[in-house]
Amino acid sequence: MSQSKELGEKPIGPLLRKMAVPASVGMLVMSIYSIVDTIFVGLWVGTLGIAAITVVMPIMFLISSMGMAIGVGGSSIISRALGGDDHDKACKVFGNMVTLTLLLVVVLGLGLSFFLTPVLELFGAQGDIMEPAKSYFTIVLLSVPGLAFAMMGNNVMRAEGAPNMAMFTMMVPAVANLILDPIFIVWLDWGIEGAAWATTLSYYASGGFTLWFFLSGRSELTLYRSSMALDRRLVRDIFSIGIVTLARQGTISLLTIVLNRTLFQYGNEVAVAMYGIINRVMMFANFPVLGITQGFMPIVGYNFGAGKLERVRSIINYSIRSGTVISLGLFAGILFFADSIVSIFTNDPELISQTPRALMLSFLAVPLITAQLVSSAYFQAIGKAWPALILTLTKQGFFLIPFVLILPRFFGLDGVWYAFPVSDVLAVAVTYGYLRYELGRKAPYEVEAAQASGGD
Repeated sequence: MSQSKELGEKPIGPLLRKMAVPASVGMLVMSIYSIVDTIFVGLWVGTLGIAAITVVMPIMFLISSMGMAIGVGGSSIISRALGGDDHDKACKVFGNMVTLTLLLVVVLGLGLSFFLTPVLELFGAQGDIMEPAKSYFTIVLLSVPGLAFAMMGNNVMRAEGAPNMAMFTMMVPAVANLILDPIFIVWLDWGIEGAAWATTLSYYASGGFTLWFFLSGRSELTLYRSSMALDRRLVRDIFSIGIVTLARQGTISLLTIVLNRTLFQYGNEVAVAMYGIINRVMMFANFPVLGITQGFMPIVGYNFGAGKLERVRSIINYSIRSGTVISLGLFAGILFFADSIVSIFTNDPELISQTPRALMLSFLAVPLITAQLVSSAYFQAIGKAWPALILTLTKQGFFLIPFVLILPRFFGLDGVWYAFPVSDVLAVAVTYGYLRYELGRKAPYEVEAAQASGGD
């Protein structure tokens, strides 16, 4: 049985574990890397170093989201093409994805290099944060092509049923960074520039591993020169789905601008560093749910393309239950050990005293988010771009940004932390409610699945 065929035939529990565990492990290693990177910067560079990374990383994720958006959009088509036994179309889509990634990311990276300072100011590099942020950003901007290619290829690997290889694309930069951080930051005493070079070299290691996988014959997909010629219809289809990911990352970047400016207004550089720590812990706490969501998408796309509707419903329910149970356990651990967790990142007394309470407030509704992530990912997996886009934007765009702007007027800095659980609850109610409504529309649902299984 080929790797992709398993998506439609293997029992759901073992299949989701096979697809989600490698994705979760990759997310875990990436979050550990992010945590350790922040620890090294916090202890050997200082609070301003944490604040600088907090400002720069959302810019990098926005740039790399070009590759991620192309990867998610194209992989949705690839999953359904493989489910419909159309291997030629899957290869053609992959070739277009490679061309789009290289073109768009290079153009964006070059464009940003000419507007370095204004971009940093826009994302909240104010006061003493600007200089270390500029030093860091100048170097990590060089890593964009490698990072974006890895993000694109990671999604393709999962779409063709190779989750372990997708996991390695995430583990390679994390492990490389964990090795390079102490060398560059501590031993060579390069400070914030050392952290930047460690990150840059690590992203190219990931991009190199991704390229090796697709050229080594281990992939079900073959990259032909003719398949890299852009096809207008395929480009449109890739972006109609990938725009959801791009919009989400863009909204997260807008949220970062609002957050950093609000934190600086109601606090100072310390408040920005507080959020930097909270964000790293949140990445760690969410790794199982994000892994389940990433493993869930190719399974749903394949089975929807094959017209197996009851199997799709079972996958949705199983994924939501599994993610919620796991995240509850991690959530409890973080609440009980908030003080100890914060102390790992810094020896700054002000950060140690203020961050644990903010961390607990921000996390109050995190165990509920599995339903929101799976619900929005479902529409992306089956190629319904508009519902996926609207539902993806519910938390950050429709709720969190407005609440971050409004609540601090009444509660001061605490209002920023209150905004997170309020937004989580409202986003879950909207997205999960809409998912149940759509699944209840049996006749239209069956028609859409039949059309998908018959080809686009």
